[in-house]
Amino acid sequence: MPVDTLDNIKFGTDGWRGIIGFDFNLSNLSRVVVAACQELYYQYHKELNSRKILIGYDRRFMASEFAKQIVPFVKGCGFEPILSNSFVTTPSCSFYAKEMGCLGALVITASHNPYNWLGLKIKNFHGCSVDESFTSGIEKRLRFSNSIEKIEGSYLLADIKKFHLDRIKSLFDIDFISNKLKKMKIRIFVDSMHGSAAKCMTEIFGSNYSEVVSEIRKDADPFFGGRPPEPLLDYLDDLNKILIKNSKNDVKTLGIIFDGDGDRIAAIDEKGRYCSTQDLIPYFISYLGEINDNSYPVLKTVSGSDIIKNISESQNRDVFELPVGFKYIAEKMIKEKIFIGGEESGGVGFGNFMPERDALYAAMVLLNGIAEKSQYLYETLDEIQKTFGPSFYKRIDIKFPNQSEKNLFKEFLINNFPKKINNHKIINISKIDGIKLRIHKNFWLLFRFSGTEPLLRLYCEAPKESYLDEVLEWGQKFINLARN
Repeated sequence: MPVDTLDNIKFGTDGWRGIIGFDFNLSNLSRVVVAACQELYYQYHKELNSRKILIGYDRRFMASEFAKQIVPFVKGCGFEPILSNSFVTTPSCSFYAKEMGCLGALVITASHNPYNWLGLKIKNFHGCSVDESFTSGIEKRLRFSNSIEKIEGSYLLADIKKFHLDRIKSLFDIDFISNKLKKMKIRIFVDSMHGSAAKCMTEIFGSNYSEVVSEIRKDADPFFGGRPPEPLLDYLDDLNKILIKNSKNDVKTLGIIFDGDGDRIAAIDEKGRYCSTQDLIPYFISYLGEINDNSYPVLKTVSGSDIIKNISESQNRDVFELPVGFKYIAEKMIKEKIFIGGEESGGVGFGNFMPERDALYAAMVLLNGIAEKSQYLYETLDEIQKTFGPSFYKRIDIKFPNQSEKNLFKEFLINNFPKKINNHKIINISKIDGIKLRIHKNFWLLFRFSGTEPLLRLYCEAPKESYLDEVLEWGQKFINLARN
């Protein structure tokens, strides 16, 4: 039964999401859109005198229909809607909004959530996610139940995807990258997980290089193959099989993975090892730091690897640790010159491009680095580990029966900080986002609570794999002790 109430509309780290046909329905969506349009005008019209608002959508069930249905509400608010002419990645919408002087963008997407979810991401005129003051403003407006008259009529259709991909292609020497990868006998297999980044890498490289870059899971599938379109190792069986099958006769294979709306990236290197952004961000800092003489800072979230800090400081760069959520990184990227900003969950932004995550741009930087260095990804990663590691990393998600139990444990943790984890002395406690217990360099445990779900995320980085398992086991026992 659909929920026609605003009580369940809460914005998380990047937008509002809900179950399709239940809390995510046209009635609720239209009210959120109206509030978002009004807030865009209230917060930004003095900085940008524009009435253009972009509407984009991903590949999910009903996403295009919802996008078309909110056009009259945007017009009713007195704005000029621009609708994407096809499914499109969220970064494509961000880039178009920034470059074409839109007041903001409304993107119908649920990112990496399961197939039955849909949501709304809101981007400002810089192209990045709006901050908490903005989403708080929306939630306040929703309580006033503001309503407007829909205005039907014509609106502009735009090829948002082409605009974005053309710019990326202009920034890289595609022939050089392709020929160098071919000479190195590397085959790239891209897994877009049936999401909106599908066929984008093929379009960037063109048909002349089909033997270098291939794509899997590029067709539309509203069920995403039965698993969420999240670039995690557990969901990459198909890609792993293809990489193993094609890695023969001196040919090395490299996998690149995009999430459902194309703003998050992961990889599988030529040795078959899964590489999250805990591995890729240090790669980007290492490679780009060699060819750039600036000393701009690096931004990382509290759950990011210490390797990011170690390698940045070796280049005399300041490192700022921020709460989880790319909006915190983007806010700082707008105000200052930043080298790279990234988060553990797959998002990477480059200060010379735009203050937002973009998995397609990140993929091209990765391939350009491999080509220019004439060095396989695994070789560079091994060098980084040898110089700035060792480092092992793992995250465990722990569900509570309800929000009340989660809050009780949170209160217990705040009032009962441990002094030791087994025989490991805790030397520092950080409260930037959750509770981070630091033991040593490359060695910490983080308790981080979801703001919208009865969920605790337990993160650990350790210099030995045995320490990693030991500390995470201690963390789970500590949680169970508090709950009993």
